[in-house]
Amino acid sequence: MKGQIIKIISDLHTISYQDGILNCKCRGKFRKENITPQVGDYVIFNVEKKIIERILPRKNTFKRPKVSNIDQAFLITSLKTPDFSLNLLDKLIILMELHHVTPIICITKKDLLSKEQLDEIIRILNYYKELGYQVIFNDEIELIKSLLKEKTSVFTGQTGAGKSTLLNQLNSKWNLETGEISTALGRGRHTTRIVELFQINNGKVLDTPGFSALDFFSYDKEQIRDAFVEFKSYPCIYQDCMHEKEGECMVKKSVNDNNIIRSRYNHYLKFIERK
Repeated sequence: MKGQIIKIISDLHTISYQDGILNCKCRGKFRKENITPQVGDYVIFNVEKKIIERILPRKNTFKRPKVSNIDQAFLITSLKTPDFSLNLLDKLIILMELHHVTPIICITKKDLLSKEQLDEIIRILNYYKELGYQVIFNDEIELIKSLLKEKTSVFTGQTGAGKSTLLNQLNSKWNLETGEISTALGRGRHTTRIVELFQINNGKVLDTPGFSALDFFSYDKEQIRDAFVEFKSYPCIYQDCMHEKEGECMVKKSVNDNNIIRSRYNHYLKFIERK
């Protein structure tokens, strides 16, 4: 039987499959062969013996937290308390691009800004829309539910941005714990403890403690460059151009011409600098 792991506690792996939910353990050879199942893994298991026989090939995998086979990521982005961070937003977008996950930018706390402040941020977000990224607000509950259909999704973003609050709005029965914001630190307390997939609208959604590995050390500079989708619209005369120090660089020209917003380009330079 085929199913998907939706929760792991100790050696018990909760599997969702066509007939319901079942707790299973792994075959003994998994430990001998250093095979470690993750939440999100699709597996072949024996219903009668309640044993996982085999882990199917992964579409993608993350190390921290250990999750796999994610289709799309809702990047929960607060506009205030914690403050709007384009740097973190770009980090998350590029991280998802590198893992072949579709990013969806979900904005929270728009009511805490003045009209002028909100208009300025919407102007910036329109650039992301032009790149093909979907931008939504956290009060568009029915739209979010429709986007979750038949997908395995992850909710991630700033601590205190409202991930668990939004999940509770999607289904109040989940009653996920939420934390207050520390005004002294300008960030929220960590509240999510168990990595678990919750079923909704024929899809599954994962609330995570957040991605603690937001670096790009396992990727080369060319991979990071290619994850910035707008660069492909401005091909340089040199195929291997890194858009950094080259003289006749179309990407740098496009930044100067305001066709590429400078914040994205500056973040790109920072990301490849850390290599």
